[in-house]
Amino acid sequence: MTENAPNYLLLDDASLLRDCEVDKYRASGPGGQKRNKTDSAVRIRHLPTGIAAIANEDRSQHVNKRRALRRLRLMIALEVRTRVDPESYAPSETIRVYITGGGTLRIAETNESYPIVVSEVMDVLIACQLRISDTASIFGLSTAQLSDFFLRDPTVLRGVNQQRQRSNLKPLR
Repeated sequence: MTENAPNYLLLDDASLLRDCEVDKYRASGPGGQKRNKTDSAVRIRHLPTGIAAIANEDRSQHVNKRRALRRLRLMIALEVRTRVDPESYAPSETIRVYITGGGTLRIAETNESYPIVVSEVMDVLIACQLRISDTASIFGLSTAQLSDFFLRDPTVLRGVNQQRQRSNLKPLR
């Protein structure tokens, strides 16, 4: 899907939620009486893209809503693309901040900029026809360092490998 992912990712939580449908439901499984009697699980579906995320780990609906929203942002980052020309592309200030002097892309998954960084890396990866070496070169990273960035987060790795599978390429490991 090609749209304008950064616009969605730059929205504050309230603005993003205005474009979403939020469902609350009872989660099954362990958690005691409270979990089985209250609608603590949350499913958020982003209406413009159809992307959905759920959270049901906590007994608190508010905690689950925050988790589902964070997951939704990451899913948007992985699935919604902005076209990039690899010949003229230059990394944004947002991503340059997280490239260390040693040429490593380091950002915590809990950092609010994480989905934006993931989105930008994915946009360039797609523009480079999923070639890790070309993408790494654009960011001033080694192939191993970029691969490590993908391997650190199982959700990101799954997203990259889904893209690679669609192009009949071997998965990253």
